[in-house]
Amino acid sequence: MAAGEAHTLSVDEVASALTTAPGRGLGDAEAAERLAASGPNSLAVTGGPGVVRRLIGQLHNPLIYVLLVAAAVSAALGEGVDAVVIGGVVVVNMLVGYVQESRAQRALEALSRIVPTETTVVRAGVARRLPVEDLVPGDLVRLTAGDRVPADGRIADARLLEADESALTGESEPAAKHTDRLPSGTLLADRANMLYSGTVVARGSGELLVTATGTRTQLGEIQRLVAATEPEATPLTRKLARFARWLTLAIVVVAALTFGVGLARGLPVADMFTAAVALAVGAIPEGLPAAVSIVLAIGVVRMSRRKAVVRHLPAVETLGSTTVICTDKTGTLTENRMTVTALAAGSRGPVLGVREAGAAQDEALRQTLLAGVLCNDAEPRGTADGRRVAAGDPTETALHRSAAGAGLDPVALRDRHLRWDVLPFTSERRLMGTVHTGNVGYVKGAVEEVLARCGSELDARGLRAPVDRVSARHLHGALVDRGLRVLAFARIEPGTGSVAERIERGDLTLLGFQAMQDPPREDAAAAVRACHDAGIEVKMITGDHAGTARSVGAAVSVVEAGPGIPVLTGADLERLHGDRLDAAVGRTALFARVSPEQKLRLVRSLLRQGHVVAMTGDGVNDAPALRQADIGVAMGRGGTDAARQAADMVLVDDRFASIESAVEEGRGVFDNLRKFLAWTLPTNVGEGLVVVAAVLAGVGLPILPVQILWINMTTAVLLGLTMAFEPREPGIMSRPPRPPRQPLLTAGLLRRICLVSALLLGAAFLTYEWELGAGASPDEARTSAVAVFVAVQIAYLISCRTLDATVLTTRLGRNPVLVPSVAAMVGLQLLFTYLPGMNVLFGTAPIGIAAWLRALGIAALAFAVVEADKLLWAVLRRR
Repeated sequence: MAAGEAHTLSVDEVASALTTAPGRGLGDAEAAERLAASGPNSLAVTGGPGVVRRLIGQLHNPLIYVLLVAAAVSAALGEGVDAVVIGGVVVVNMLVGYVQESRAQRALEALSRIVPTETTVVRAGVARRLPVEDLVPGDLVRLTAGDRVPADGRIADARLLEADESALTGESEPAAKHTDRLPSGTLLADRANMLYSGTVVARGSGELLVTATGTRTQLGEIQRLVAATEPEATPLTRKLARFARWLTLAIVVVAALTFGVGLARGLPVADMFTAAVALAVGAIPEGLPAAVSIVLAIGVVRMSRRKAVVRHLPAVETLGSTTVICTDKTGTLTENRMTVTALAAGSRGPVLGVREAGAAQDEALRQTLLAGVLCNDAEPRGTADGRRVAAGDPTETALHRSAAGAGLDPVALRDRHLRWDVLPFTSERRLMGTVHTGNVGYVKGAVEEVLARCGSELDARGLRAPVDRVSARHLHGALVDRGLRVLAFARIEPGTGSVAERIERGDLTLLGFQAMQDPPREDAAAAVRACHDAGIEVKMITGDHAGTARSVGAAVSVVEAGPGIPVLTGADLERLHGDRLDAAVGRTALFARVSPEQKLRLVRSLLRQGHVVAMTGDGVNDAPALRQADIGVAMGRGGTDAARQAADMVLVDDRFASIESAVEEGRGVFDNLRKFLAWTLPTNVGEGLVVVAAVLAGVGLPILPVQILWINMTTAVLLGLTMAFEPREPGIMSRPPRPPRQPLLTAGLLRRICLVSALLLGAAFLTYEWELGAGASPDEARTSAVAVFVAVQIAYLISCRTLDATVLTTRLGRNPVLVPSVAAMVGLQLLFTYLPGMNVLFGTAPIGIAAWLRALGIAALAFAVVEADKLLWAVLRRR
């Protein structure tokens, strides 16, 4: 028998297929043989590559190749300190990559930890506690409320049995269980005659015939999905890799051409080698990896202040480029706590909130609240945070909170009205009845069942009147249309006989209704609307029913409220493939009764359509999709370890609103990355152009390789990293998301880079030739050229605080490190120019005040040209 077919068979047929005795279980000898054949009931973590292989694997990246070339060039130039610094950057990148690659292993380990250690097993008719690892198919397991299910199995006996399967299916309410067989096409979330490993018995008790253990369980299937799911490279990672490949190719080609042109012109081989090295050193942005890491790290700190903890640095930027957020319902958009939100007395209405009902002078409403406390198996347990708490079924604990919120004391009421008879709730009867001190009884249950047994209803003064069933059904329908779960409450009129006999005689008086739901979080709707305003689609994916999905989706603004809200169910998704699936996923915002495999299909469909996907979740069932998405977002409070370990980011407060805040921070981070690239690349391109121009003109190098390295390393650290601290620009969340396929260097950015590179080329080359013509030594001329480079970089840094608008008219926040960093750079440049030791190391010489004034004038001119360019293009864009 296949484990996936057990729900289609009767209990006897399952026992026969498993060769076990119903009620007695397996014998010890048979169990031992099966354990040897099937292995222990545990989720073995598959081994990955060793430590050394994983570390070396981090070097397989074009950006790392560029860094290694930079380190080799620096070492060849005798600059051991610089070579060590660049090599240190490589090591740091390698270690960070190694740590992040280990997340999948930790996710699998987390899955294995959610299984209990011992359980009650019937072997040869004797019940005993055994280690969970010893379970085998065919074992008979006894379970009671609070037990975690140790393996997958067919329910052999169910006594008021309900299971919390939210971690596996995503459904917020406990699922009622029975022993009847089900059709073969029944979805996992609807298999009411099965229990699955890792879920929890919420109510009642039962016996389970184990059909699957270890990696053959549904939990094991999720483990295989996680293990087989390759993490999606983030947009930033892909773009940086593409940029590094093109940069490497360009450096090699241009350096080779420069070397060849020089030789063709008859220049010495040694000089041409020096020129090629200078070009390579100038073109390689040595500070780029460190700058990217620091910009992202600052984003991590800012996000942590807004309750979002980032586990993977590139995820910071990825959030800013997100085009679709796939969110779970339970615990993310809702509070994951059943709550009474509406009450009504009898058939009259009106519908009131809990506080309104408590304040109303209505005896029927008071009796409705009293019935909710007394006809209830949950145990009140004092207060927490000033509120009454209770332990038990989520629906019954919600009734306790409802009474407490209306001003009643459940503990005092239970002490005053002692129970002496009870008719338990069953899925067939669909109601529960209790009788208390003074022969007062109450009933709660499904509206149809309770209403059918009521001959009267209570009015506001506490008097009985004929029941108006038509009005009561109309009121019930109105509450259901609001997506609420409705319970009816009635009073058992005094009489003789057991509680069951009195209920069946119809001696009931309708009191009223309590309607409940897992309420939306207060700030969820505003956060979803903010995402929509920012051009980000929000799709809700849940294991709950379609009706619940519609109700919650409309309440939190995922979709507009109204008739005919489209919902795709898991059954619908099973019939869709390829382009039809992609089209349906693209136009639908609500998905219900979705399995873990289907969540993964949804994420992959959106990725195929070119979206940048953020996936939120808290359950074990979410782990594969969290890992597949561009960025996985797990819940910190209510989430499972498996979900947190598979995710890139964890929400400390579980609020969807924190995702919206994180998206805002992510956009700010990407802005700062663009600003850094716009600032640093003209320097590298300009330095390379200076070398090429010198070779083509047949003159000496205006800047030596060691001086180029000085410019790159000092300015990248002291000037470029100030961009990491730039505050977010105004209106950042009113922009649409960046197109996912948009390159890191857009046409506008390339144009700006070319403009500033040309300015640097002209300024440095003309300064060098001017100083030589004025009688300066080559060392003095080169020192002046370096001063021009640094001065223009400082002026351009100020301009880069905003890329599309002029800094002279834009209200920008304060950057706390800008002025100190510029001052430090000026100080270092003075040491570079006038300190004798630096003159020897870098081939520099002191220069006069006139040379400095010329450098400042050139910097001011460059600033003016860039700002004028911004204004010109702003006018052209408006036209």
